[in-house]
Amino acid sequence: MSGIQSWGVCIPRLRLSRKTIGAAMGWVNPSLKTARGERSICNWDEDSLTMAVEAARCALPSRAARDSVSTVMLASTTLPFADRSNSTVLASALSLDDSALTLDVTGSQRSATAALAQALSSSGRGHTLVAAADRRLARPGSDQESSYGHGGAAIVVGADEGVAELIAQHHRAADFVDHHRLTDSPFDYSLEERWVREAGWQTLVPDTLQALLTNAQIASKDIAHLVIDAPPALARKIASLAGISENALVDNLAAQCGQTGVGHPLLMLASALERAKAGELVLLVGFGQGVDALLFRATAKIGSHKPSRSVVEALGDRREETEYTRFLSHCGLLPVEFGMRAERDSRTAQTVAWRRHEDIYAFTGGRCTQCGTVQFPRARVCVAPACRQAGEQEPIPLAEKTARIKTFTEDWLAFSPRPPLVYGNVAFAVGGNAFIEFADFAPSEAKVNDEVRFVFRLKDIDRTRGFRRYFWKAAPMNSAAVGS
Repeated sequence: MSGIQSWGVCIPRLRLSRKTIGAAMGWVNPSLKTARGERSICNWDEDSLTMAVEAARCALPSRAARDSVSTVMLASTTLPFADRSNSTVLASALSLDDSALTLDVTGSQRSATAALAQALSSSGRGHTLVAAADRRLARPGSDQESSYGHGGAAIVVGADEGVAELIAQHHRAADFVDHHRLTDSPFDYSLEERWVREAGWQTLVPDTLQALLTNAQIASKDIAHLVIDAPPALARKIASLAGISENALVDNLAAQCGQTGVGHPLLMLASALERAKAGELVLLVGFGQGVDALLFRATAKIGSHKPSRSVVEALGDRREETEYTRFLSHCGLLPVEFGMRAERDSRTAQTVAWRRHEDIYAFTGGRCTQCGTVQFPRARVCVAPACRQAGEQEPIPLAEKTARIKTFTEDWLAFSPRPPLVYGNVAFAVGGNAFIEFADFAPSEAKVNDEVRFVFRLKDIDRTRGFRRYFWKAAPMNSAAVGS
């Protein structure tokens, strides 16, 4: 039976307190004034694709793990490109073999669980990476603005049992519309909460769970972890209707990061697997125009598997966003006058982007085979004055390496959607240096000799031609996995 080999998560560093939202928008929606906790929010240069890359890096921390991947599935309802293979960009950022099959999966909040079910059912040659992420927008002052969050998760599936083997799965397709969003609309339209709860969740989900348990000949009392992305009261009701103990419910993480969309069931699944013991049963539920139910049993390997970044670590690596209007600006909901400095053409030279795609997307540098000097970008001639050999460089991946800040500038005059623009020179631990933009640094946070890691981020947006460019940036060290 196929199973889960590893997992990874991504929760953006920025958090927006619900008190901040309530203070700004409580005048139009008084219920926001009493909301507690916080939600995760993307920085201006993060989106569903960059979060999927980060989660996948955590799930595949080594070169050997990445070499085993033969299929990549990217699930999201907020993919940046409607007609460009987002999953291929993901595979390129991970420097996967170009023989990998890449697929985008979208259209429903259960896209991730459906993709995971498909991966588990068809696991054969090599491993399958299932990554999921969403950066959903919400109308200012709406309940969704407070309850939504941004984030993602990734699961690696293989033909062997791994750390959690698939025991059974059951699915129900039902065009029950609890919310919807047209392709040309930025916001979800949600239907009446009570009707959705009673006619949808409390009817469709328990029936599906009972069918799965009956077919698998598993007693409901034997479920140790129930992963269901629903508010606590509703989750308890569904567990009761399915005969599953309330103690089996996995924390939905809403207080710490909000509901992160398509990837949230996988994020909760990662949290459950981090607590599961060998032999325990984990039941995963996906809901959205139907129900997916997948039952796993943790294997003996679960005890020795340590994720490169746990859910607890991802939640703990946080910085509060204190400016509500800046959050709106980053979401594109508040046009800001940045002045003439923002008037520039961000046209992408697609010919160069293709010729140098390994350098740009996989952050691949060059190492001289004669003297060992590392440089980025790669060039025909070695930069070492004492060497200067031509045509003797071998590729060296730099994305998983660490570096230290040599020099930097906090530029308050140059355009940045989140001033100041921070950039500088970093020295790689493996040798060589690069002049690069920084990400996630607060003003005055960066220091010379600080250690940094590299993150795949949005470089800029060509609004004239409707294109997004991505590149790697230097970010503060955190608990995420970084190679040597």
